[in-house]
Amino acid sequence: MKWFSKKMMVILIVVLMASSNVVSASNTIEDRNKSIEIKRWQFMWEKSNSEERKNISDILSSGPWTWRGSSQVITGSNQRSYTLWLKFRLPATIDISTPAIFIDKIYAKDISIYLDNVLIYENNRSHTYDANRILVAVKPEDAGKELLMRVHSERDRMGMAEEIIVGKYQTLLKKFVKENLIDIIFGSSIIFIAVVMFICTFFLRKEQIRDWLSLDIVLVAIGTLIITYSPYLYTHYGEYGNMYTALFDIALLIFLPGLTYIFESMIGKGYRGLISHFRKFQMKYSLLCLILMFINMLLDNAFYGIYYIVSVTVLGVFIIIQGILLVVNAVYYAIKGNRDAVIMATGFAVFSLVIITEFIWYYSQNGNHELFLWKWGVMGFVVSLIVLLGRKFALNHRRVVEYSKELERFNNELQRSEKMDIISELAASVAHEVRNPLQVTRGFLQLLEEKSQDKEKGYLQLALEELERASNIITDFLTFAKPGLEQITLLDISKEFKHIEGILLPLANFEGGTVYTNIPSGLMIHGNSSKFKQALINMIKNSIEALGDEGLIRIWAYHDGGEVVVHIHDNGQGMDAEEIMRLGEPYYSNKTRGTGLGLMVTFRIIESMDGSVTFESKKGVGTEAVIRFPSANKSEPL
Repeated sequence: MKWFSKKMMVILIVVLMASSNVVSASNTIEDRNKSIEIKRWQFMWEKSNSEERKNISDILSSGPWTWRGSSQVITGSNQRSYTLWLKFRLPATIDISTPAIFIDKIYAKDISIYLDNVLIYENNRSHTYDANRILVAVKPEDAGKELLMRVHSERDRMGMAEEIIVGKYQTLLKKFVKENLIDIIFGSSIIFIAVVMFICTFFLRKEQIRDWLSLDIVLVAIGTLIITYSPYLYTHYGEYGNMYTALFDIALLIFLPGLTYIFESMIGKGYRGLISHFRKFQMKYSLLCLILMFINMLLDNAFYGIYYIVSVTVLGVFIIIQGILLVVNAVYYAIKGNRDAVIMATGFAVFSLVIITEFIWYYSQNGNHELFLWKWGVMGFVVSLIVLLGRKFALNHRRVVEYSKELERFNNELQRSEKMDIISELAASVAHEVRNPLQVTRGFLQLLEEKSQDKEKGYLQLALEELERASNIITDFLTFAKPGLEQITLLDISKEFKHIEGILLPLANFEGGTVYTNIPSGLMIHGNSSKFKQALINMIKNSIEALGDEGLIRIWAYHDGGEVVVHIHDNGQGMDAEEIMRLGEPYYSNKTRGTGLGLMVTFRIIESMDGSVTFESKKGVGTEAVIRFPSANKSEPL
């Protein structure tokens, strides 16, 4: 029962919420249906400054009045005046309990609204931002009356750019408050990202800080531009209008050269340093505009006309030039294969094409177009910059990892080289001292073998075999210490491999393996024939000993850019990465009776011939050795 009552309560709450949404939606639709749009109005130029002090009814009856459409902004003044009188008639019937008049956009600096000879709204601005949004409450009994507006501007555009809406006050108030709020959220979000990035600068390396801070400053400028250009602040906090316009100009004058600097830093200086030269020009021009701005502010807008031409008209042309310049150079670098340029070209293409299009539209309308599309172009630009900077940091991290691995490899090579030098010196000194006693011992054992009985001969034979093994080890030590390449000749490796095949094929057949060779003639190197054979025999012998059932060894060679490359591939037991790293170390071997000296000597011989050897192997799959020697061919074989 309790479960049933809880379930019913949940259903009841859901139904109530749904019904409230339906009621709210129906009320909204009803409010919209009751709203009335006034699409035409009349205007008259003010003839003298005393007209405002006249009786409103006299102004209404005077003329001439000219009809105008809702989106037809008035430009210029044939009366040498920048003051207009506007009038329109309210609907004959207003079936709304709390009616209001909403004007979404009207261009003017000072606005006064009169109804029945009574001033019902007044807004006088001390700054130059001229886009206004107005919400004025009226009464139902005001239906059919004429409403008179006096508007004054310091620019040559005035009038209403949107329809006049008469509707319910509460509905229009929501629209009035929420309109352009997205601009504040968008701009604040970008500034917040910039603040987070600034905090991150304390954790960056010195060489990364410059690019990071330049992007940070540009993001702050973009966020400031979006916020201070929005009508929201001027509508609700208009008393700080002068500060907003100053911040907008400062942000714009920082953003433009900052944008060019980011391109120059991350992509390049452009064809013949064109981007760099343009950025320096922008910095000087921005400084000039800032000086004019502060002079104009100190003199209470006395030089506003000059400042407007320099900071709006001329600067707009430079913005178009900048957009074209950056897009063209981004495409230029992208064609050259710069991936960063491809990313930036995409972002710049979105941003610059929007800017260029909107400024062309702006100038085609004689400066009477309200710029708004650029905010969305900024989104593509910001995303491309963040992706680009993130990619640059990722690339730097990858380089650090690669440099660390390379440093580790060089360190291992250095340790190995030092170890080999020590062993070489030790081998040269010890081998000579040990070989002579061994030879004497071997001679006496051979004499004893001749005079011994059969049982004793077996033991003496074992002793001689071990002495032979010790002698071979000493020979390897001496070969390692002194590879003995005094007799350097021109070797055709195809001929050398014919001798090697004759020696090793019986061993391969005995182990149940097969050897295939593909060595073209004419592959010439400089080296010692016997030492070359010794090194290659040692490596191929190791491959044969690593073979299992149905073993296969493939050997091929070719000419590659000034080098002769020999591949030895087997399908034996293979090695892991750690085993490959230890190849060539003395006394390291995978064989039961191996000493590791054979490969150590092999590496020494190859190095003495200015060659190199690398291994690729996988456990249970096989091993491939790649040996490279400097080519002695005068020209690469066809």
